[in-house]
Amino acid sequence: MGLQPRGPIVLGKLVKLLEDISGVKVPFGYLDATFHRDDFRRRDFPLKANETKIDFLIEGKKVVLIDDVLYKGRSVRAALDAMIAFGRPQKVELMILVDRKYTRDYPIMPDYCGVKVNTLESQYVSVEWAEKGFEQDAIWITEKSA
Repeated sequence: MGLQPRGPIVLGKLVKLLEDISGVKVPFGYLDATFHRDDFRRRDFPLKANETKIDFLIEGKKVVLIDDVLYKGRSVRAALDAMIAFGRPQKVELMILVDRKYTRDYPIMPDYCGVKVNTLESQYVSVEWAEKGFEQDAIWITEKSA
């Protein structure tokens, strides 16, 4: 299950790879946790909600939440809350493309991780995708704007 807004890109690549290798259709969906975030009403600007699309039962199933970057853990915590509205999974695992170690506000750790990076609070990790108009897929660590 891809966590909106950027998890579905990672999910799409993974689903294609798994289906190509196995020949089996992989059930997948998209989950938006915007209204479950603990900072929803604390922002200076309104958050934009994205589509939630889960057209299969998760009750009693193993679910893998997929996102691009794990930072504070707030989005994952919100996703767990949002997912419960669709049933109680047997097990939930977390797959992350980039794990920003040592930055958590919540005790959330990925089960599967593409790359782990040590970053400072003054830095920002962004993932660019060719599908979104960038020249190629890339991961950037930059200084946050003042």
